[in-house]
Amino acid sequence: MSVIEKINSVGRSTAFSFELLPPLKGNGIRNVYNTIDELIEFDPKYINITTHRSQLSYREMPNGLFERVAERHRPGTVAIAAAIQNKYKIPVVPHVICGGFTKEETEYVLIDLQFLGITDLLLLRGDKGKHETSFASTGHNHATELQEQVNRYNNGFFLDGSKMRVPMEVPFSYGMACYPEKHDEAPNMESDVYWAKKKVENGAEYLVTQMFFDNRKYYDFVRKCRENDIKVPIIPGIKPITLLNQLTILPKIFHSDIPEAFASELRKCKTDADAAEAGVEWCGFQAKDLKANGAPSIHFYSMMAVKSVKRVAKAVF
Repeated sequence: MSVIEKINSVGRSTAFSFELLPPLKGNGIRNVYNTIDELIEFDPKYINITTHRSQLSYREMPNGLFERVAERHRPGTVAIAAAIQNKYKIPVVPHVICGGFTKEETEYVLIDLQFLGITDLLLLRGDKGKHETSFASTGHNHATELQEQVNRYNNGFFLDGSKMRVPMEVPFSYGMACYPEKHDEAPNMESDVYWAKKKVENGAEYLVTQMFFDNRKYYDFVRKCRENDIKVPIIPGIKPITLLNQLTILPKIFHSDIPEAFASELRKCKTDADAAEAGVEWCGFQAKDLKANGAPSIHFYSMMAVKSVKRVAKAVF
């Protein structure tokens, strides 16, 4: 059963899902399993696995000169997804991104996933590299271009135009991102809604939001989407704050406003433990409100926040 079928099957209920990072290169999978074991009691309908691009750095050579090298610090998204699906029998959703990957590399990711029977994807542009001043790619520049490649693959065609000898038994089903507070490169919210609609018209079966802390922004965005005939589920993505410095770091990275009521509570915190308590309380408020207002699913960005996500889920699901 695909992710969209899972979401639709819950009816008036609200589904639960969360996101995992592949372990850093050189580490094992045990921490990944530990995270799932912490959250599995809440019946996750699917688990997202992030994909991370290569980053350029400099390495000193024996002759004393430096060479520029590309390194991926978190490899193994496909392998992690396969291991999770095999062990837990829960649908996995590996991220497929534009940044840091050529079109040919993307094609081989799709081939590998097809062989493994993993047919749910989240298609994203991805972030710019740390070495870049603006986003640049050796492959696709926009998620909608990546979407076109996946659609052609679903229709049985490789990049070079050749046709598959054996068509896919189960085509890829995918969701894509949306931005209730406007993508930082978008000129206005109307433009964001326009591109959300394009993604849906071209095959996205659901949309997942960037993290937000103000539910009103989500409800306003959903209303605008519905007014523009976007009918697919729009899944809210939320995260409990766990550290004091996230009050300023998260808005900078994700361009998400923190409501003054929450910011005021965080400013009172003296320690990270205090901030984590405030984060659980606010995220719990968000989740309960979203569930009460019929959100089809709630997706938790659980990086560095598993214990907090568990407390929120225990209170809500």
